[in-house]
Amino acid sequence: MNKNLILWSITVGLAGLLFGMDTVVISGADLPLKSLWNTTPLFHGTFIMSMALWGTVVGSLFAGIPTEKYGRKKVLFWIGILFTISSLGTALATGPYSFSFLRFLGGIAIGASSVTVPTYISEISTSENRGKLVGAYQFNIVFGILIAFVSNYFFKGFDGANDWRWMLGILTIPSLIYTLLVLRVPESPRWLILNRQDENGASHVLKAIGTDNIKAAIDAIKSSAAEEKLNNTSDSFFDKKYSKMVWLAFFISFFNQWSGINFILYYAPRILESAGLATAESLKSSVMIGATNLFFTFVGLYLIDKVGRKTLLIWGSLGYIISLAAVAACFLYGLNSNLLLTFLMMFIASHAIGQGAIIWVFISEIFPNNIRAYGQAFGSGMHWVFAAIITLLSPIFIDKDNGIFKDNPWPIFAFFSFMMILQLIWTLTKMPETKGVSLEDLQRKLVK
Repeated sequence: MNKNLILWSITVGLAGLLFGMDTVVISGADLPLKSLWNTTPLFHGTFIMSMALWGTVVGSLFAGIPTEKYGRKKVLFWIGILFTISSLGTALATGPYSFSFLRFLGGIAIGASSVTVPTYISEISTSENRGKLVGAYQFNIVFGILIAFVSNYFFKGFDGANDWRWMLGILTIPSLIYTLLVLRVPESPRWLILNRQDENGASHVLKAIGTDNIKAAIDAIKSSAAEEKLNNTSDSFFDKKYSKMVWLAFFISFFNQWSGINFILYYAPRILESAGLATAESLKSSVMIGATNLFFTFVGLYLIDKVGRKTLLIWGSLGYIISLAAVAACFLYGLNSNLLLTFLMMFIASHAIGQGAIIWVFISEIFPNNIRAYGQAFGSGMHWVFAAIITLLSPIFIDKDNGIFKDNPWPIFAFFSFMMILQLIWTLTKMPETKGVSLEDLQRKLVK
């Protein structure tokens, strides 16, 4: 595989590292912040824990506009700036409202990255390696999650009541590094052709990534755009001709969050403590969950271009159903906490090779070139809407003093298991396979 292609994909994919760290680092600050500012479960869930996720909703839904208008590279740079401001600001925050606003800014960066990064990587890769390269973004997300769990563990007891500031502030360092590195990547060749009619610039990029027949590649991109305009009179994203793609993006995003993945990642220490583990042990177990996620993400990325997206999601769905039902049983019958941890890690493994490996790849490749950024924004936006809802409501169900299921959260996991049965049915009946198909050929296949 071409070294420039790998280098640029990894560089841009580092936004996923910031994404993963920012998403999960809050789990270590969850209880300390609740105690520090003495907030109610509803306020804590809405402002402290889920404000970043509401930022991701805004960032993901609106990132498609500047990504299309100003280019992928400029948006990637500003994503780094927002991550830097958010991480440093939250570490220095003096109250819940300023903290929440700065978390919101970080959320905008996460949401925008989930649109722009997969879009960019899918547009510089080929059908043979698109799954692996876009999947590198997911790998960085998972690696960031692991780093966040590890740093939370080591910062516990580092500075007493200010531990949480270090947990959040450490993200400033990789944010600055990413911002500087992304300046060295080129613009997407497809964007240059379709938005700037800059064939020379696109040719330079295509040559650098090892494209064999540059003229044929440019002609294919232009032909696809011309065919789209010739056969259809409207370019509205919500035109009927795009309905199949829109529903595919909606459902894969919907089921991703109703697996319970963000619920478990955000509240892992609290869930494990409710199972009988001490605080220190719960943080250590969170690290084990992060390590499991990383390992099986490797497995998913190895398989995604070999067995395909649909097969991985079928395997993941089966693992989800079994593991979540088993976790529910562990809570219901008061089984050993180590057994519960084992099933939680099975759940994480199922997610890593299933939804975790494919969601950003699948959404980035099903939409035509002319609306790809908008399609990615829609799918990502739906993902984050459901993530925010789940994270906001979770304290109401699991708060140790007033939660609806404060004594035993088994119904939550049983519900998630049921939702994964629905995902399996959808995957078997509605999801197309996109492995090994060029973006232009997928457009012809999916546009009605």
